[in-house]
Amino acid sequence: MNRKQTKILETQRLVFTTWDEGDRALAFALWGDHEVTRWVSGNEVLSEDEVEARLTQEIEREKQEGVQYWPLFQKESDVFIGCCGLCPYDPEENIYELGFLLTRDHWGQGYAQEAAQAVVRYAFDKLEVATLVASHHPDNEAACHILSQLGFEQMHERRDEATGVMKPFYRLRKNNTAR
Repeated sequence: MNRKQTKILETQRLVFTTWDEGDRALAFALWGDHEVTRWVSGNEVLSEDEVEARLTQEIEREKQEGVQYWPLFQKESDVFIGCCGLCPYDPEENIYELGFLLTRDHWGQGYAQEAAQAVVRYAFDKLEVATLVASHHPDNEAACHILSQLGFEQMHERRDEATGVMKPFYRLRKNNTAR
């Protein structure tokens, strides 16, 4: 791994690091791709300023909260494949939101499942999170499958502020995890 950022996690095929200001090109490769952001944004394409703001938000979240949607790299090649991580949802109740987003040339290869499973273990075992929540675009069948495989239970639907779409909302408690 050639990256200078802090290594957070490692799986069989992946390395999780932290975002920094030098990651603008990676941020644009992910959040600047309309095929990727259509799952998470109300806009077809994020503007350059919106991508910059998203990168800054992730860097600040790591500084303030100790978590972010960490960038993912293939362990063997150091190729950037997306991000996966946590965001505080209800810190007072020790509830965090799981999120993952991959560059489109890495869809369908099991990376999201592998990354999400590692983050779930990290959240429960290292951070001692009480509950994880997650949601996804209603048309994203792959995300639905991943959350189901991890043991998340659908609770209800909620309107996503970014997209205006009603999204399924899931919960996972530590004792319900699929390991």
